[in-house]
Amino acid sequence: MATIFRYSLRRFLGQILGWGIAFGLIALYLMVLYKPMITQQAELKTLFDAYGETMMAFFGGTTDFLSPAGYLDFTFFSYIPIVAGIFAVVLGSGLLVADEEKGTLDLIMAHPISRAALFWGRTLAFCAATLAILALTWLGFAAGIPAAAWDVSAASLLLPHLSLFVVLVLFGAFALLLSMVLPSRAVAASAAGGLMVVNYLVTSLARVNERLEGLNNLLPLKYYQGGRALEALDWQALLVLLGVAALLMVLAWWRFERRDIRVSGEGSWALPFIRRTARRRAQRA
Repeated sequence: MATIFRYSLRRFLGQILGWGIAFGLIALYLMVLYKPMITQQAELKTLFDAYGETMMAFFGGTTDFLSPAGYLDFTFFSYIPIVAGIFAVVLGSGLLVADEEKGTLDLIMAHPISRAALFWGRTLAFCAATLAILALTWLGFAAGIPAAAWDVSAASLLLPHLSLFVVLVLFGAFALLLSMVLPSRAVAASAAGGLMVVNYLVTSLARVNERLEGLNNLLPLKYYQGGRALEALDWQALLVLLGVAALLMVLAWWRFERRDIRVSGEGSWALPFIRRTARRRAQRA
């Protein structure tokens, strides 16, 4: 499993550098931009007041947007789960199915390697790649602390990234599970990505419409803290999300151990009731 982990992580190196450096540069730019924004505090307050409380609530509900926590949440962490979630969903959905559709997974499994070692080696490599991207992002924020003149430590800036990491791993694990059930990687990535966007919209709208709060309580982004974690990280919510992500991974592993590996191309619907319906139709024909 260690060999698979190292090889998979090397294969993700381009994505780590591409996403990580891009996020790190954005983070550094936002920190450098902070002090010029402070000098225009009155103008910014007038502008945000013009947007109204409803609009501000939709984009995170931050009122003190020039405090370190509020600034991080409003300018970066409020929307980054969707942007970085693209990486998590695409990579998670293709951890195993991408090679299967190319016709190379059966060749890999011909070597003396267990399915469990292959699955967990690649899954842990995905988690490490996500962590590496967020580490580069954190370096951008940490390097910008002197420019922003914040009275916060670089270590405390890890907390929002930890909250983001758990959410991204959860979405990636969900995409991985769907890839074990749905007939292709494209369908699995589309379904996971679509549900991620719906989750973001419901969570945002729930801050405006209280009737959505019941549904919002069941969704992971409800418990994502973003920049607010800089002030106080909710460890209980974090552990619950981490537990859900681990459960999704275990379910995906259980499914991978029991499914047939395709030689190449996309598969059919793996849901039992769909298989039974297709079998009945074939018998009638």
